[in-house]
Amino acid sequence: MRIRSAGLLAATAALALTTACGGGGQEAADQPKGTMVIWADPERTEVLQPFAEEFGSANGIKVDVQEVAADTIQSDFVTAHEGGSGPDVLVGAHDWIGNLVQNGAIDPLQLPQEKVDALNEVAVEATTYDGQLYGVPYAMENLALIRNTELAPEAPETFEDLVETGKRLKQDGEVEEVLGLQVGQTGDPYHMQPFYTSAGGYLFGTDDQGNPDPADLGVGTPESVAAFEKIAEFGEEGEGVFKRSIDAENVASLFHQGKTAFFVTGPWSLGAVQEAGVEYDVSPVPGFAGGEEPRPFVGVQAFFVASGSKNKVLAEEFVTNYVTDPELATALYEADPRPPALTEVMEKVSKDDPAVAKFIDAGADGRPMPAIPQMDAIWDPFGKAQAAVIGGADPQKAVESAAETIREEIG
Repeated sequence: MRIRSAGLLAATAALALTTACGGGGQEAADQPKGTMVIWADPERTEVLQPFAEEFGSANGIKVDVQEVAADTIQSDFVTAHEGGSGPDVLVGAHDWIGNLVQNGAIDPLQLPQEKVDALNEVAVEATTYDGQLYGVPYAMENLALIRNTELAPEAPETFEDLVETGKRLKQDGEVEEVLGLQVGQTGDPYHMQPFYTSAGGYLFGTDDQGNPDPADLGVGTPESVAAFEKIAEFGEEGEGVFKRSIDAENVASLFHQGKTAFFVTGPWSLGAVQEAGVEYDVSPVPGFAGGEEPRPFVGVQAFFVASGSKNKVLAEEFVTNYVTDPELATALYEADPRPPALTEVMEKVSKDDPAVAKFIDAGADGRPMPAIPQMDAIWDPFGKAQAAVIGGADPQKAVESAAETIREEIG
């Protein structure tokens, strides 16, 4: 491993200047307190530890990487911030940014332009909120179509093509399901997003700066009703392709065991598919014939600096200079193989595993998941409405009910 010496010297000089010139309050805020704390979920903690130790050794400070459960880390961070006991650095998803900014829990970052240029543009867009960069991205993810090439040699051009192939395979007794897409009893808006957008639906409009606009709610519009009507055509009382009986618990095994030729999922599934020995290829999720381009959500993993950090100079140094080092980006990829945000590393790993590059290509028309706090109001009612429509409920009534609930939550 190596350390970017220029950045570390700058951080050390900044700390020395603060100590020499600052008053008691500023010195207490910026001088190292002995330990810099990083919060990460279990998938990232172990890989970060040796890099954190080397960074700490070079700066005369202990760096403690603490593991926090993935499903509670965001809320735990906000609670800790409010109590003045939070970490210095947080590792998490870009769509947390709106909530964290609203709670005053993270600070914007100043990333040199050459480092910005070295990152994927969509990843930078995702971590930018109200015109300011709040996180340094290191990984990306979006949905794509993984297909069993022994069962379906050619990638479908449209969703209707996929259905035709899947139904033929099912009729011939080669598969049990046309498509592996997790829906579940309460719906799954994340996995349905490509189909919802291809059918003309949207969640939020955009303002003059291109940011998601909570005042323009797409749920409940005529476009969303039409999109749900299209989804209903392929639901349980239509073509029987979208099914509530397929959920997060069984969808992967359907594909691994050859019970379906098609699997809509993200790069997190590649390892298990490869271990299952399935001959596969990756392509974009196909849209409806004559419909709009499907736009899956693009998610980005990033490092954030806590506004309450007691070692802010070093925390900013670690996030802006060390996280963008190709060696750390490579290690993070090897621990959790999602497409790297650092272009240099992305190009290298793509040579070893072309499927990773194909995921990036599949997300070319995708949009970053809205990071505004109002997005939290979408998931539950919108997912339940989708599940209901897939089960045979009236699309207009389901959408209008979901819109009413979302508007009440947004206020």
